[in-house]
Amino acid sequence: MLNLSAVHHIAIICSDYEVSKRFYTEILGLSVLGEQYRAERQSYKLDLALNGHYVIELFSFPNPPKRPSRPEALGLRHLAFAVPDIDASVTHLTAHGVVTEPIRVDETTGRRFTFFADPDDLPLELYEA
Repeated sequence: MLNLSAVHHIAIICSDYEVSKRFYTEILGLSVLGEQYRAERQSYKLDLALNGHYVIELFSFPNPPKRPSRPEALGLRHLAFAVPDIDASVTHLTAHGVVTEPIRVDETTGRRFTFFADPDDLPLELYEA
């Protein structure tokens, strides 16, 4: 049996590095662990943490193809973040110009959740934990 212990990180490729860096750090509040420019790839790599845990690698590459988000496509469906107060979180996102879907209730758990998108239309979810 494979002995997986945790999800180590999620890699995201963005179209506009500075816009996405600002979104993930200033709006979502992830902290920067490290940043490097890889000249041979014309690519930035930004390591981001949530509550001190490494979670996202944000990459830039020249002219990456778009990923279809709608209609939902094969592959990663969305990335979900747990929040203690979904109303406060939606208020924060709205204040920063981020549009969220109406808050819904998970029929199985009774928990509230909503969806929104990052600057490249990657679907993101907030799930009240």
